[in-house]
Amino acid sequence: MTGPAAVRADRDPGLQPERTRLAWRRTTLACTVASVLAVRTALYGGVSALGVVLCALCCACWLGLLLVAHRRIRTLAATGAPAAAAPLHLTAAVLCTTALAVCGAALVLQG
Repeated sequence: MTGPAAVRADRDPGLQPERTRLAWRRTTLACTVASVLAVRTALYGGVSALGVVLCALCCACWLGLLLVAHRRIRTLAATGAPAAAAPLHLTAAVLCTTALAVCGAALVLQG
């Protein structure tokens, strides 16, 4: 048997699933810190309507990313050779991370 199918059948994933799991953990930790700083920025020096809305958006994006990341981490832990992540889940993770960064930057510029 030759070609991609033969490579996949004999593939030794090694530590790749563990590295991927740790990467998801680092990403969620970084987004947690960004969300906490967004809340602090929104509440520091007075509360404004825009600050509260941006803070709520940051928290919603953080929760969305957390859900996607934990789903992927569970998938990686459950099987020896996990399937590729669904494009919808990866798109959701990218959108949540980008929106969190934009909302955080808007909070910093607003304050």
